[in-house]
Amino acid sequence: MKVEIKIDPQCDETAVLIIAKEIDDEVNELFKNLSRQNLHVVVGFKDDRATALGVEEIIRIYAAMQKVFIVTDDGEYISKLRLYELEERLPSNKFVRTCNSEIVNLQKVRDFDLSFSGRIGVRFLDGSVTYVSRRYVTKIKKILGL
Repeated sequence: MKVEIKIDPQCDETAVLIIAKEIDDEVNELFKNLSRQNLHVVVGFKDDRATALGVEEIIRIYAAMQKVFIVTDDGEYISKLRLYELEERLPSNKFVRTCNSEIVNLQKVRDFDLSFSGRIGVRFLDGSVTYVSRRYVTKIKKILGL
């Protein structure tokens, strides 16, 4: 892959152009990663109010009762987006799916408990706990370098 930077003093907004022979996995992954860079806030709803939540505030996001909940230190908010839509928009180096119904912020994790047979316990800085489903254990171990 060839990377170039062009400096133009007349440019008002930074732009990225991908030029490729065809759309392949590398191009798709590059596009997804560049698209995620712009997401700094997620809108959460609580008590008929919409609140802009910084992605650094989010502890975890989970789906239950056909709703998507965003958990922060300030409480739980409801998202209008589906879990997979949030997963696509959040930075993949900070957020990881731990089961079909949950995404966690790795920067809010205190530790991982590997003592469960076939599962991993996740303890957050706020003291709350969740678990990685067996289906996602291999992915989490790879991310952790285990």
